Amino acid sequence: MTRRFLGDTALLTGRSLRHISRSPDTIITTTLMPVAFLLLFVYVLGGSIDTGSDSYVTYLLPGILVITIASSISYTAFRLFMDLKSGIFERFQSMPIARSSVLWAHVLTSVVASAISITVVVLVALLMGFRSGAGVMAWLAVAGILVLLTLALTWLAVIAGLSAKSVDGASAFSYPLILLPFISSAFVLTATMPGPVRAFAENQPVTPIVNALRALLTQQPVHADIWVALAWCVGILGFAYVLAMATYHRKVT
Repeated sequence: MTRRFLGDTALLTGRSLRHISRSPDTIITTTLMPVAFLLLFVYVLGGSIDTGSDSYVTYLLPGILVITIASSISYTAFRLFMDLKSGIFERFQSMPIARSSVLWAHVLTSVVASAISITVVVLVALLMGFRSGAGVMAWLAVAGILVLLTLALTWLAVIAGLSAKSVDGASAFSYPLILLPFISSAFVLTATMPGPVRAFAENQPVTPIVNALRALLTQQPVHADIWVALAWCVGILGFAYVLAMATYHRKVT
């Protein structure tokens, strides 16, 4: 059963990746906005923002990476919605394949697409002056957090793609996720925010995730942030996976 699931998932993931390779504008579009934010905040607003860091691009990059993932997963919901409306799910159900492999193919495709977008954003940041003395283990930890976050948000995208009534509705769910980093420590220190805003910023998932990534990249102590970040990612992932699978089974049965 496990071998069948892995084989079916690999086959369907290849199908989804081929669709992306034939439409590279998907990755270009999801990369342009984070890069635009990076340029805007560093070269236009960065001079007036005091974060206590010598390099604002280094301070900013973790938040931009979160925005990159949030932007990328909107296309997962879109592709899933289009598959659902085209009737291909029904065709898959008539074939001897593992049911969950259909969803996992979309999720793994999202991870690959997000990884490509993140790589482009990091390369742009390097051109803008980003530098990190982090070692291999720190970079692996950064990659692990980003992959876990991508999985968590992608399963949320699966729910949106399965539940939406229109194409716009399928991708619109990502807008709040893109805006959430703006009310966090991604762009400015939370200490500079008014009381209620600061309380929200310090107790929502993006802040510990961004703080953990920033500490790893700048070789600073991560303290409890990394454990809070992992708890948020695992919690969202578990909740979204269970709800997505329940929604999927209602749709196809």
